[in-house]
Amino acid sequence: MTSYEVRPVARIESALTDRATAPRQGDEGAPPARVVFNPEYHPAAADLRPGDRLVLLTWLHEADREVQSVHPRSDPDRPREGVFSTRSPDRPNPIGLHTVTVTAVEDGTLTVTGLEAIDGTPVLDVKPVLGEVTDR
Repeated sequence: MTSYEVRPVARIESALTDRATAPRQGDEGAPPARVVFNPEYHPAAADLRPGDRLVLLTWLHEADREVQSVHPRSDPDRPREGVFSTRSPDRPNPIGLHTVTVTAVEDGTLTVTGLEAIDGTPVLDVKPVLGEVTDR
């Protein structure tokens, strides 16, 4: 099989530091967080504005890449399911998908809401949420 190299474009700064106590989804009590872009990617983030809805692709760096099935939401009363039918962070390629809202922008840093990623999580890419077709 072919492998691919990815390079983080940013990292997450968050009050969430423990995977076990972090919310399972961003809309389940995640505190505001910051997306701090590496200086070489500041031009790529130059047009992001408060109010923008973004999809962050992250590398879930504390994930167990050997896990292939889980009890959904870590509930042992639910039957095991393959990780590809769940949002489990433990999976062969632990890529996180997070829809966030930008609340502030300052010098290559975004403040966002709706992000359950823990402090230090690498950001692989940032994409706008598609809605109406725009000129962007």
